[in-house]
Amino acid sequence: LVLDFYLTLWRKGWLVSGQRVGYTRVSTLEQNTGRQLDGVEVDRVFADHVSGKDLHRPEFEAMLRFVRDGDTVVVHSMDRLARNLDDLRGTVHGLTARGVRVQFVKEQLTFTGEDTAMATLLLSVMGAFAEFERALIRERQREGIALAKKRGAYRGRRRSLTDDQVDRLRFGAAAGRAKAELAREFGISRETVYQYLRAGEPETSSAGSATARD
Repeated sequence: LVLDFYLTLWRKGWLVSGQRVGYTRVSTLEQNTGRQLDGVEVDRVFADHVSGKDLHRPEFEAMLRFVRDGDTVVVHSMDRLARNLDDLRGTVHGLTARGVRVQFVKEQLTFTGEDTAMATLLLSVMGAFAEFERALIRERQREGIALAKKRGAYRGRRRSLTDDQVDRLRFGAAAGRAKAELAREFGISRETVYQYLRAGEPETSSAGSATARD
């Protein structure tokens, strides 16, 4: 009876074992990831400085490798975890299938893998709202650029690096320097570093592995 009682508490999320693992994401190195989980207790945080549409999110991939059965992934909001609704569903279902809980602070929702039909509906509805909100922001940006072009006030994005700087960046990457270090040195985002590297000679790199856990 005692065992059944504790199993019930664990299944309902009232008794949590394992680590609380935070994940944060901002679009550029200049933005502060710390604010996303400010005041939220976590044991470890994985932080990406990449655009949400970027398929390459090294810290996100490291977080997926790191978490274990009984852990809880804590994220500020749904749009920080996934690129779109399908990605959100797949990520949440993939984690909960491994026994990892997923907690969204802004939406005040936690998913355990043993969720009700209502919880599944909330995941879809709230995820759809987050996706719709991002689409509205992009539409407003496009409208603003179009109006600025009509006024002659829009000149487009200026090139971030000179040809000499691009050569130095690619040389540093080929020498094995970390992309985040190069981004800080040249004052650009890590996503922009990858764009310059993709535009040049093919780069050979090896993906880092997550910190080992017993």
